[in-house]
Order: sequence, then C-alpha cells, then structure tokens
Amino acid sequence: MKVSFSWLADYTPIEMPASELADALTMAGLEVEAVWDRYDYLETVRVGRILRVSPHPNADRLRLCEVDIGDRQVKVVCGAPNAVEGMLSPLALPGTELPGGARMEKSVIRGETSEGMLCSQGELMLGSDRSGLMALDAGLTPGAPLAEALGLSDTLFEIGLTPNRPDCLSLIGIARETAAIQGTHLTWPEIALPKGEGNIHKRTSVAIQAPDHCPRYAARLIESVRIAPSPDWLRDRLISIGLKPINNVVDVTNFVMMEMGQPLHAFDVDRLAGERIVVRLAGAGEPFTTLDGKERILDEHMLMICDGEKPVAVGGVMGGLNSEIEETTARVLIESAYFDPASIRKTAKKLGLATDASHRFERGIDPEGAIRALDRAAQLILAMAGGTLIEGVVDERPKWIGPKQFDLSVSDTKRLLGITLDQENISALLRSIEFAVEPVDEDHITVRAPSFRVDVTRPRDLMEEVARLWGYNRIPTTSPLMPAEARVPSASLQLRNRLRDLLTGFGFTEAVNYSFIQPDAVDRLRLSEADPRRNTVTILNPLTEDQSVMRTSLLPGLLNNMGWNLARRVRDLKLFEVGKIFIGNGAASLPDEPQMTAGLWTGNRTSPTWLAKDIPCDFYDMKGIVEGVLEGLRIRDARFTRMAKDRCRYTRPGRTARILVAETEIGLIGEVHPETLCNFDLRQPAFYFELDLDLLLPLAPAACQSAAIPRYPAVDRDITLILDKGSEAADILDAIRNSGVPGAELIETITFFDAYEGEAIPPGCRSISFRITYRSPEETLEDERVNVIQKAIADYLLNAFKATLPGNR
Repeated sequence: MKVSFSWLADYTPIEMPASELADALTMAGLEVEAVWDRYDYLETVRVGRILRVSPHPNADRLRLCEVDIGDRQVKVVCGAPNAVEGMLSPLALPGTELPGGARMEKSVIRGETSEGMLCSQGELMLGSDRSGLMALDAGLTPGAPLAEALGLSDTLFEIGLTPNRPDCLSLIGIARETAAIQGTHLTWPEIALPKGEGNIHKRTSVAIQAPDHCPRYAARLIESVRIAPSPDWLRDRLISIGLKPINNVVDVTNFVMMEMGQPLHAFDVDRLAGERIVVRLAGAGEPFTTLDGKERILDEHMLMICDGEKPVAVGGVMGGLNSEIEETTARVLIESAYFDPASIRKTAKKLGLATDASHRFERGIDPEGAIRALDRAAQLILAMAGGTLIEGVVDERPKWIGPKQFDLSVSDTKRLLGITLDQENISALLRSIEFAVEPVDEDHITVRAPSFRVDVTRPRDLMEEVARLWGYNRIPTTSPLMPAEARVPSASLQLRNRLRDLLTGFGFTEAVNYSFIQPDAVDRLRLSEADPRRNTVTILNPLTEDQSVMRTSLLPGLLNNMGWNLARRVRDLKLFEVGKIFIGNGAASLPDEPQMTAGLWTGNRTSPTWLAKDIPCDFYDMKGIVEGVLEGLRIRDARFTRMAKDRCRYTRPGRTARILVAETEIGLIGEVHPETLCNFDLRQPAFYFELDLDLLLPLAPAACQSAAIPRYPAVDRDITLILDKGSEAADILDAIRNSGVPGAELIETITFFDAYEGEAIPPGCRSISFRITYRSPEETLEDERVNVIQKAIADYLLNAFKATLPGNR
C-alpha cells in the first residue's frame, strides 16, 4: 500500500519526520518497507533558459535550441511549437528516467547532437498538458534542480500490510494509526449533499438473491453528468500512489476507495436493462467479458451483479464492458456494497483476477462504511461532473453484522504482555483508534470494537492492540522462567526412537510419507471385504485425488517409495517407516489410530563388492532383522509361526509368518505377494514386516537387570529329528522348553541350526537339527548327567511329534 505524505496530511497533521514515523508505524505492526520522495526522478531535471532557437537543417518540424543551465550551455533538438528565446522550461539531462520509463541519453537526431530534452507537463507527470513545453516562472534561476525550484516534495511510504489489517488499506486507516502514534486527532472529510430531486426508489431498485454472499448493497443515482478529465488535484492524488486517471467519475470511485477503503463501482444507467440491479449467483459455465476485455467462464459459486437481463459485473472483483462509464454517459448509478470475504477470495482466485477492489473485499471491509463512502463519492462527482442528485439512497441489507463487544481484564493484559499499564492507560490507547471503552470495575473494562476492525474477534486481540500501540520496542525483555528439570519422554516416544535407532543400525533408511493415500490402495493390497482396513477415512479437501483417504496400512507408501527408487535405477533398498494408520469407525466417530512400524527390503543382501557375489535378500534375512529389533528391545520370547493361507492378502502364502510374543500377535513378516507388486507396477521381489507398537509397548521392559557372569562351563548337545514336513521349528522349541523333563531347568539356550530335505529323507519329511546348551549356576555338569537329560528330551520329542532319529527309519 502506497501512502502519500501530502495526502495523509489532509486527515491528520504530520508532526514527525518521515524516518521516525516510518519506524513508529513499523513498531505498531504496519511495516514500512520503503520510504522515498515522489519527485526523486526530477533530480537530474534542471531549470533551463532558451537562449537561441534556430531551424533544424535536416527536419522541418524540429528546431535547435541553445539552453543555459547555469554552469554551461547545451544544445537540444526540440519539436515543441512554443519554444521561444528567453523562455524558462524544464530540461531533462542525460541519465534522467521519466515516469513513463523512458531514459534520457545524449543522442544524435537527424545529424544534430541533443544533450537532453525540454519537457512538457505531461512528460514530467506535473500536469496533463502535453501540447508544448512547460513554461516556468521567469524569476527562477537557470540550472536550479526543478523539484527545488518549484518546491516539489512528497514523501511516499510503501507499507506491507498483513492480511488481518484491511482497515489500513486506506489513507484514513493509515491516518488513524498515525494520529494514535502522535497523539493528534483524525479529521474526516466533510460531506454535504445538496437537496436531491425526485425519488430514487421510483427510478431504480436493487434485489439481492444471494444474501449470504452479499449482506449489503447500497446505491445512489446522479443524472445529467458530464464525463471529462479529472481536475489536476484529483489526478495528482491518484498518480501519487500509482493509479492511472481515467475520467472524472471513475477517478472519484478510485479516490474514495483509496481514501476510505470502500471499493465503489459506477454504472452507466442507460446501459442497464430495466434500470435496476439484481445480485445473484452465476450459472455454471456462464460467460462474461470483464473491463479488461477478456471473457471469463463463471461457475455457480461466483457472485454476479446483473441488470434486468444480463450480468454487468463480477461482484467485488471487476465490472463489465457492457456497463462501463463512457464519454456519452449521462446517468450514473454508484454502487457501494459489502460482500462476503470468502466468496470474493474464491472468485478472484479461480478467475485469476487480482484487483484493488478484490484485495479489499476478500480481507473484509467496514460493513458500516458503505453509506459514508457512497455519499462522499456523490459529493465529489457532483462537484466535478455536475449533474443532478436523485433524492434518497437504496440500501438493501438482508443480513446485519452487529457490533462486537468484549470484556477485557486489565490484570490479564498486564500479565500476558509483561507491561505495567493501568486501566486508564489501556483505555486511552484503545480509544485512540476509535474503540469504545467503558469501565466495569477496577480490573475489567468493556470494549466495543469499531465496525472497521473486522480482525478483532476476542479479548486477546485487544491485548495485541494495546501492545502494538504502546510499542513492541517498549515491552521489557525478560527471560522465561524454565524449570531446571527435564520432562521424561513418554514410553511410546522412547519406543519409537529406539526402533528408529535399531533399524538404522541394521542399515535401513527411514521413510516419511503422507498419511494420505489413493482410495484404491486397499484394493491393490488385496484386502478381504471383511478386513477393517477397508474402512478408510475420506478427506474433505484432499491435495490430490491420489491423496484423498487416510492410510490404513504403511505398505502402500513403502511400495510407492520402492517404485520411485527403481525408476531411478536404485535396486537395493532397505526402508522403514514409523507412523499411525487410521481405521474408520463411521462418520460419527473418530478413527482408531494405532502406531505401526513397517519395513521393506528388496534387491541384494549386501552392497556389491569384489569380495562378494550378488545374493538376493530373502525371508530369513528379514526375519533376522525383526529378531534383532526384538532382541534390541529386550523381548526374548518372540516366536514366528506360519500364517494361514486365507489371511495372506498382500503377502505370499507359505512365505509369511505371524510374530507372536506370549501368545499376542504383534505383527507379521513375509514376502510381498506378486499380485500386490503387480498392482503397484513393481516387478522385483520384496520382503516386508509390520509391528503394532501399541501391542509391542507393554511387552518391552522399561529396564533390564544385570546377571552375574557364569562361573561354570556350558555343555552343548545336538539333536536331529526326522519328522513331518508340516511341523514348525517354533513348536519344537516350545516343546523342549515346556517338556517338564527332570533337569530341563538347566537348559540355557536352544538354537535351530539346520534343516534338510532330500536324499535319505522319506517323502513328506525333513530333518531338523537343534543345539541345546546346558549350564548350572552351582556346579560343573558331568557328561553322564547331561546325557540323561538329553535322552529324556529326545524321547519326549519323538513321542510328541511322532518323529524318528536318523538311521531308525
């Protein structure tokens, strides 16, 4: 937002230097991003006296002028008809950059050297006359800088406003803040309208068919106006802040918008069918040509301003070509409305139209300011374009936006801000920006926010106002009171961090995926219809269609990671993820959110080297990882058992195991099913595990206990059994531990170290070998005693599993 000092001074006296005011506004929350003088471009423009004028030898319409600029005389080629000897006129020297963007350089024109350019008012943006050279007062000194000679100086601020301060998108809004900082008064422009003729309600009408999008629409009617260029003072005001003058009526609407922050629009009444206004929503696919000459395709959520037959403006954004003010316009309808900010923001974004009007409407304007701005515009149009005011004002207001009132605690304000202001000081600060304040008791005041402060919605917003008006730089700096002790992380967080350490230690890389997945992911995972993981939670405003439901498994994300890496020729991959999945419980209930850990391994077992061959990873590699993780969590009694075929949905039957701890199923491990890989456009085998951390947490001991180093040696015994191929090694290990054989308590460890099928083994059978380690904490075990225990265990296993020993079958 550009602010002109000279314009700002119309509403409050400026008593501070520009640099100090810029700092004060910044500390009040209105960041001044740049400060410069509007006439800086005149630095290299001098007062020049034309000494001689002679014809150009090579051009009939050009003349050669010798110009005195004080310290020297220069030659200039000039085409102005009013250039005469003795005349004083501005001379732009080489290096001058004119407002239109042209840069002056020493040049040769038709064979004659020109060391600058004699300028008109229009070329220097000091007026509208471009018909000839700008004539300066004869008493000026040749060579003097033009801005200094004419007393031209106007400081400009570029203020970067945050979206929550639409009240400062106007000169009066900035003047209000300036007055509060300086302790001066804000002066509103006086508005006095003449007695009108007729009755506006008999000439025109307004019908609001979309009150949620347009809570208020006001209008005035002026007839017999004369469209002409605006007077110099109005043009100068608009030019000072970067707006282009158009004509007296349109310029007034822009002037009032910048003055009061209320966007206005002027319609040519004679081009309105039925001479009335209808505010409605557009039809889907409805075309409309805006003032910039482009056709826009609208949708059913966009607000349109229409006449009795057709649209004439996109509400709050831009008018249409079919109702703009032209040179022949005689009757003008002035619109002053309040539109729903969200509606205007969505419309402007969809249409790609960012205008000064939409910038204000989408942030929220003063709903009570419509009539004041309307009367101000009518006053100025009557003064500049003449005409007759039609008596009355149309003010349709189907929805009222009432005042906001809050109870503010003085003690809470002082505590939260760390300042020592009393009730009187706080009240004075708030009153300085037009808040109405009434004391309640010694600690409380009632504050009513002005209608233009749409950003104030709670007492803490009032505290922020107090802080910024007092000055953020005046709030004392203090160190927070922090206890020396640190809070112990939750057990769940410690478990997740420990898992990350273990898996990265095993060479895995953590993946962090979105919690949103494709809606067909459950189908691609081949989940059964009864699987609760099919109960996905749909996202109301998804980023993309491929991220429109919450994930019910971590596997889709890891498979997508795998595909991304394979596409870039990264074929050896070890990934894991720790995160929540979301199991829906219906629209009326929140979803279940279990914490899960999952891992994926594809490619070779180790990185290729000259010492090792490429060996693909397999089920047992992944099983070793899971065993290592559980061992790292000090969970010693985990077992792996075959998963039933009907439960193997996204993993391969026969190559999938359940992970059990004390009969609690905490997860699974297996080879990813080929069909699942195909559904994700993958062709390389992969192995996967998943662990339910909510089930794992109570099983992982919080602390471990040390044990004395054994004093006596261990004794190892091996046993090999030939048994049915369907028997699981885990069942045999459990049977040994729970055999009840006398002396079994001396078993320290049981290790499964070999399995064999083939020659010398009967069909349907296989041989399995275990190593049992015995140790006594009290004595050295003798071989004879160990052999008795070993034989008893062997006999128990032979009977329990209908097994045989090698050579006995």
